[in-house]
Amino acid sequence: QEQFVESGGGSVEAGGSLELSCEVSAYTFRSNCMGWFRQAPGGEREGVATIYTNDATTYYNAAVKGRFTISQDRAKHTIYLRMNNLKPEDTAMYYCAEDEKLDLCTPIGGPPRAVFQRWGQGKQVTVSS
Repeated sequence: QEQFVESGGGSVEAGGSLELSCEVSAYTFRSNCMGWFRQAPGGEREGVATIYTNDATTYYNAAVKGRFTISQDRAKHTIYLRMNNLKPEDTAMYYCAEDEKLDLCTPIGGPPRAVFQRWGQGKQVTVSS
């Protein structure tokens, strides 16, 4: 059972920045697709960004492209989500996820799909206007 160590998030005013991090085992980090997803109250879980840990190729939901940055630190087996210029509509629970199916890292014609096999517990991000 993979364990995710998620940290970060919190509350900020619109226009502010926050960062999330998600640490997994070294074995998992070797060559997998990892991603960040979010779910607002009453809404469906939607993909935010993905990263292929082998070569750090990234993919973004159009709604966050240019404001959010997904990155990784291989030595720490950790991925990050830096969120800048946050908007109230970014308020949600944010989840880290991982899957060995590499095609999940390059969705066609839409945001990353929330079909990853393994999930973290989630961290709350709240943006006030």
